[in-house]
Amino acid sequence: MPVAYCHTPLGITRITEDEGFISGVSVLNEEHEVMPAPTPLLQLAITQLDEYFKGERKTFDLPIKQPGSEFQQKVWDQLLKINYGSTITYSQQSNLMNSPLAIRAIAAANGKNNLWIVVPCHRVIGADGSLIGYAGGLWRKKWLLEHEARTNGTGQTKLEF
Repeated sequence: MPVAYCHTPLGITRITEDEGFISGVSVLNEEHEVMPAPTPLLQLAITQLDEYFKGERKTFDLPIKQPGSEFQQKVWDQLLKINYGSTITYSQQSNLMNSPLAIRAIAAANGKNNLWIVVPCHRVIGADGSLIGYAGGLWRKKWLLEHEARTNGTGQTKLEF
């Protein structure tokens, strides 16, 4: 499985490709040698991430595929519908999926998302507006939401948690 490592404002990011699809995008908490992309698709993913962090890209145009149950796939598909710079609550996400009692299962599926930023689980927040539930760390979730608000010129540009 081809892998690339690149610098982002939030740390070294690991991107994996599997059979012509981006299958993983994750930020590392430890240092890692930055490695050039061994395939054109991985280079495209790095380019699109760079554009996102420069505020030039609001959606990703990558072939993506991550392993997961049918339910998880539905949850991740719903995440892709959240507009750049917007947030929804876990409760709103469950209502949008016509599963109002599945909040915990939906939150758990969000937590298993392997496509950091590309599938924007950072845009889901607590019912009281708090920043909860982000595998990359709450400080990264806060940074991403503030970045999108600044780029959009809308909403809060400074979040507290």
